[in-house]
Amino acid sequence: MAAPLKKRKLMAEINVVPYIDVMLVLLVIFMVTAPLLTQGVKVDLPKANSEPIEDAPDQKPLVLSVDAEGNLYINAGDDEDLPTTGEEVKRRVGIILERQPETPILVKADRAVPYGNVVGAMVLLQQGGARSIGFVTDPLDSYPVPE
Repeated sequence: MAAPLKKRKLMAEINVVPYIDVMLVLLVIFMVTAPLLTQGVKVDLPKANSEPIEDAPDQKPLVLSVDAEGNLYINAGDDEDLPTTGEEVKRRVGIILERQPETPILVKADRAVPYGNVVGAMVLLQQGGARSIGFVTDPLDSYPVPE
């Protein structure tokens, strides 16, 4: 004769230890990859002892980058990492300033770029409707002062 079957009581607990392990692994992955995801074009900024520009918390600044070869990059649109033309810069700046006239506009130029190219980039921004333009620099105290 067969032994009577015992009815087992259902277990209503969740074992969270594997979930904690997965979360810690994901945290480490994000901590390692986040610094690698910096946005923008590689530019060797000039050093200057200047006051930081107060940014509006609800508005992302429009940044026009000029690399060492003189190529223009703008942080608006889908192709931020591709060089753009002067006409495209004027068009994008005009569209952005039409929608949000208080958008801060910054120029991020490599220190090796001739002054004329930087002025040309500023002229393009003005032709697009920019009234006030700021410059992005590295702080002077993080750079050794030449003697």
